Amino acid sequence: MTNSTYETLGQLGQASELPQDPDEAVLDTVPNPHRDVDYLVRFTAPEFTSICPVTGQPDFAHLVIDYVAEELLVESKSLKLYLGSFRNHGAFHEDCTVAIAKRLIDAMKPRWLRIGGYWYPRGGIPIDVFWQSGPPPKGLWLPDQGVPSYRGRG
Repeated sequence: MTNSTYETLGQLGQASELPQDPDEAVLDTVPNPHRDVDYLVRFTAPEFTSICPVTGQPDFAHLVIDYVAEELLVESKSLKLYLGSFRNHGAFHEDCTVAIAKRLIDAMKPRWLRIGGYWYPRGGIPIDVFWQSGPPPKGLWLPDQGVPSYRGRG
């Protein structure tokens, strides 16, 4: 790949404002240099935030996104800005988690994707949300997401 391969990236290598809403965020992609191999890409966002659409209070989650690329990879800075755009976005845990997965699938069209949304308690109850696009590719090394269930002080 040459530098001209990346000339269309709108955010990489330049100052970028945090989008105010996930719908405004741009997910840049780059070519997958190893299309012939099924390998796992993992992004971990341990400080993800959004807003409760009812109370306006902040919600916090530890997100783990795993995928197997096809033709494209998601560019990490654009993913960071996209995830940051949820900071002032009002949506329930389930909506945020599944919407992120769907948006990534639309942008990359990966062979496989899963997301684990490990949400911190709201009203005393932690809500964890898990979704995947189907069974993982055969023979894929798929490590545990490594986030323990919420235990409070126990």
